[in-house]
Amino acid sequence: MVRQTRSDDWGFPRWRSYGDKQRGAARIRLCDREGCEEAGDRPAPKSPNSPDRWYFCEAHAAEYNKNWNYFEGLDAEAAAERERSESAGARGYRHSSHWQWGGAGDGSRSRDEMRALDALDLNSDADMTAIKTAYRRLAKEHHPDVRPGDEQAAKRFQQVQAAYDVLRKAEERRAAGDAA
Repeated sequence: MVRQTRSDDWGFPRWRSYGDKQRGAARIRLCDREGCEEAGDRPAPKSPNSPDRWYFCEAHAAEYNKNWNYFEGLDAEAAAERERSESAGARGYRHSSHWQWGGAGDGSRSRDEMRALDALDLNSDADMTAIKTAYRRLAKEHHPDVRPGDEQAAKRFQQVQAAYDVLRKAEERRAAGDAA
């Protein structure tokens, strides 16, 4: 009987294996969309009240869920129960909303800024150049001098002007904060 007096496990590099001897390629589930070669890591329900799921890539999951009605086929009571049970798990997002993580956009804009962007018909990622362009276009379109006597145009003009003021002041605050 030969007795081993020395270990093969001395220092770096390790001379013995790291455990699993069969280190094959990892199996990745592909997107269930026909012809897509991306990883299918985002589950989506196959039908409204079914536990079966499709597994899509990010782009196809967004396309699939765009017009999905999660409460289709449920009466009002069952829909309310489902909404309550699903929102119970999302409480952490509601608690974090004061950090501006829970709202629309990337979290860099306040709710007032997001409303102002909506008033100017802009996306949440619009820069100041796009904001100025939209403001000028809408102000020219709804200005009381261009449309005298039009009550709706006057209200829309005031709304556009207030939205631009909110966004301009927010941009000034950001610029002052970056300079400091």
